[in-house]
Amino acid sequence: MSGALSHIRVLDLSRVLAGPWAGQLLADLGADVIKIERPGAGDDTRAWGPPFLRDEQGKDTSEAAYYLCANRNKRSVTVDISSTEGQELIRALARECDVVLENFKVGGLTQYGLDYASLREINPNLVYCSITGFGQTGPYASRPGYDFLIQGLGGLMSVTGVRDGEPGAGPQKVGVALTDVLTGLYATVGVLAALAHRDRTGEGQHIDLALLDVQIACLANQNMNFLTTGVAPQRMGNAHPNIVPYQDFPTADGNMILAVGNDSQFASLCRVLGHPEWAADERFATNAGRVKHRDILIPLMRQATVFQSTQHWITALEEANVPCGPINDLKAMYDDPQVKARGLRMELPHVVAGKVPTVANPIRLSATPVEYRRAPPLLGEHTAQVLREALGLSEESIGALAATGII
Repeated sequence: MSGALSHIRVLDLSRVLAGPWAGQLLADLGADVIKIERPGAGDDTRAWGPPFLRDEQGKDTSEAAYYLCANRNKRSVTVDISSTEGQELIRALARECDVVLENFKVGGLTQYGLDYASLREINPNLVYCSITGFGQTGPYASRPGYDFLIQGLGGLMSVTGVRDGEPGAGPQKVGVALTDVLTGLYATVGVLAALAHRDRTGEGQHIDLALLDVQIACLANQNMNFLTTGVAPQRMGNAHPNIVPYQDFPTADGNMILAVGNDSQFASLCRVLGHPEWAADERFATNAGRVKHRDILIPLMRQATVFQSTQHWITALEEANVPCGPINDLKAMYDDPQVKARGLRMELPHVVAGKVPTVANPIRLSATPVEYRRAPPLLGEHTAQVLREALGLSEESIGALAATGII
């Protein structure tokens, strides 16, 4: 292994998406990630189908597509942590690991002696990352947290969806569990920062990461729009609160996106649309003016864009250096020449299905590139291997643990 984190071993006690997303990213970067799962059941997402991965004969396997999205490059070990013997195995693995990821409820691992305070006693260098809905403190700390719930509570749905007064108005969640994914990214950043600190001081630490905190932090400019004015932003559909025109527009055969970021681009857009006078109009000449008068400008633009096809406009606008593009479904997106050129769709060998599709990691490192070492593992696929390699257990000991249902 030659990845940037090939010297790091991670004990991944998490399940579903936020924690596993962090574990997969660390694994992609070279870490040896040991995924601990319940014997006989495993990560909840293994059953979150259909769809399921299909084998070479086109028949469904037991591997749900959802599970496959966040568990590449890991090794799966099944351990019953409710048993004393299972808890001892996890503690023994924690002694050999640099990082622990977990997303149990606050205090949920204390009863097993697998909380940070307990594991720090046996491994002071450990970086221990706890992911919860609401964090380790505060009046909501004991509540379970789910992405959809957090998108609503954390303000994201207040700025997502068709604006009030228009058909289909109302709050809308994002089409993927974005808060979970963002939390996984923040968890990875936190782990890397803690490892850098440990490299200098030899000291491990606890990371307290909450989905709610992440969701609020990621409201970005909408946060500051509110904090600087005291006025809560409203849903605007695909429009942008601070830039105009920056939204979807109808064409003769569908829709396209315009993302005009400055006055020069707007002037070029006006020429392509056949209305250069708009760029000279004092109401529209500057972005501030266009934001103020968007209710006048946008209908005028829509009346112009609807008379030509999406491809006609994209070709003409690209030649004029105006940012634009289509609104693709996933089939069209994967057929896009840029997506193909970047190799974003990949396949990995799979022990049951023959091969499994996956999506390339977007981090392109020149010296330590991402290595796609293994497909998302079958449940318990590496139990014996890890217990032999990491803990030095004999085949007899492993067999005895399996016979009693501990692994």
